[in-house]
Amino acid sequence: MDVARLKSAFQNNFKTRAELGASVSVWKNGQEVASLAAGWCEKEHEREWTVDTLVPFYSVTKGLAAATVLVLLEKHDLSPDDSIVSVWPEFPQKTATFAELMSHQLGLAALDNVADVFDHEAVVAAIEKQSPNWQPGNAHGYHPRTIGYIFEEIVRRLTGNTLGQSWRKEIGDPLGLEAWIGLPEEQFHRVARLYPGKQNKNDLESGFYSELHRDGSLVRRSFFSPRGLHSVREMSDPQAWQAGLPAMGGIGTAQALAKFYQAACGAIVFFSDGIRRRMETALVTGDDQILQTRTSFSCGFQLDPLDQFGRKERHHYGLSRRGFGHPGAGGSHAFGDPQSGISFAYVMNQMELSPLPGAKSLEMVKAMYL
Repeated sequence: MDVARLKSAFQNNFKTRAELGASVSVWKNGQEVASLAAGWCEKEHEREWTVDTLVPFYSVTKGLAAATVLVLLEKHDLSPDDSIVSVWPEFPQKTATFAELMSHQLGLAALDNVADVFDHEAVVAAIEKQSPNWQPGNAHGYHPRTIGYIFEEIVRRLTGNTLGQSWRKEIGDPLGLEAWIGLPEEQFHRVARLYPGKQNKNDLESGFYSELHRDGSLVRRSFFSPRGLHSVREMSDPQAWQAGLPAMGGIGTAQALAKFYQAACGAIVFFSDGIRRRMETALVTGDDQILQTRTSFSCGFQLDPLDQFGRKERHHYGLSRRGFGHPGAGGSHAFGDPQSGISFAYVMNQMELSPLPGAKSLEMVKAMYL
């Protein structure tokens, strides 16, 4: 890997793409081979951004949460192919499996009953009453928020602890990762401030964003279920940092995310072979009912879709077909590539408008493989 090319792409984000503060960490075969950090934690330039800066990374959290669920299922002698009702009898789809849930196939992305984002019990009650948004087995669609509450309820029923507590106990602490799902107050001073991306006419006319802004659309309902925490300003509030929301509430460093994916792709021995196979094996590929593009999911992770000839349609997760990971709203991105032994993570505080990886991270991913 040419670190100089990676550094050039990283610096170009500050020169041409209005980067404010950001970190990048790349690992290969168990060792960190690149660690870059630059910029500021806020527009007033009060705190310099360093490799130790913490930042909310939105849906990148889903990969950490999914790994926690996989570990706990294994510890309790359960398989992803088992039915969710074996742990949660009130779950509305009686034959649905953990694997179908984790690959976004169950059609529980949007809730008909209103519940507040901070009220876990109310969200669970709404999920238990929810009819599928589409016929399970015939389609799939990203669950931007609700999947986190389903993961949370499964973990609470298995362990009596929150998912954030289980993440630290089972994965975060053993690997020494500075990433939390529910941030301790003593870490608040390290968190950078987030800034929203700017919309333009082309964004509003695109398939995803036109649906996101259309009243009553399934896409809009999915991103507003449950209600609350819809603004970037709200995500910069300590209440959001402490809430421990497994779909979008993670906070940490790029180094922590890249090291996690070193373990996920087997370059650091940690997860069982069975868990790692579940992470990298696609369960569904096709037109995503929510993201309005083709997507591919394993048990909790995104992969690059393959075409009919087995070729990658894009390269969000590296060049090999085995790469997997998860992006976050605004541009954060992390993945592991078991074939090359590379893992990558990028976090920043000046957000872009995209639910999928954008140019700022993808230029660095490309540079990494040159």
